[in-house]
Amino acid sequence: MNQRHYTPLDHVIQHIDVGLRTLLGQPRITERPNPADGLAEAGLDDGERDLAGRLMRINHAGEVAAQGLYEGQALTAKLPEVREKMERAAQEENDHLAWCEQRAKELGCHVSYLNPLWYFGSLGIGAAAGLAGDKWSLGFVAETEKQVIRHLDEHLARLPQQDQKSRAILEQMREDEAHHATVALQAGGAELPAAVKKLMGLTSKVMTGLAFRL
Repeated sequence: MNQRHYTPLDHVIQHIDVGLRTLLGQPRITERPNPADGLAEAGLDDGERDLAGRLMRINHAGEVAAQGLYEGQALTAKLPEVREKMERAAQEENDHLAWCEQRAKELGCHVSYLNPLWYFGSLGIGAAAGLAGDKWSLGFVAETEKQVIRHLDEHLARLPQQDQKSRAILEQMREDEAHHATVALQAGGAELPAAVKKLMGLTSKVMTGLAFRL
């Protein structure tokens, strides 16, 4: 069977398709089932439901940003194997995107109104990281995933204990993010300077704070 070779224009069209699917709620997901499927809905009061919904909205916004980040890096990655790793990671993150959106809506919560900002801002950051070189691009992925894991740990601690559906989703996400960080480091990711890590952390705080409210 002949292997199709994509032109640069083909890749641009593919990235536009990913962006539209991310922002319009129709991402291409893998074959994995939603970890919350089959779990009973908890009896949450209004305050608990609101908190859980807002936390899932933050995580959904984070996954929107992750899609932009990975797509930007895949667009400018220099080595084909690095581009493939970025595209595969983005596909796996689509599962998280779909799971978080579904759970947020189950809890009566809308997704962030600022999702286009999260996506296109991260797309630019990812493209810049890719232009800096594959080792820095991969290092950026690894550090991003480490910071995401810390946020997930905080959310798991804040979730109402009886909300097992949301908890199952976040626990699977945490496992996946740790795997993505490991893969990025094993592929040659470099340790980022402390100043860059701090700036990433501050940016993340701004995003999570706004997504909690909007």
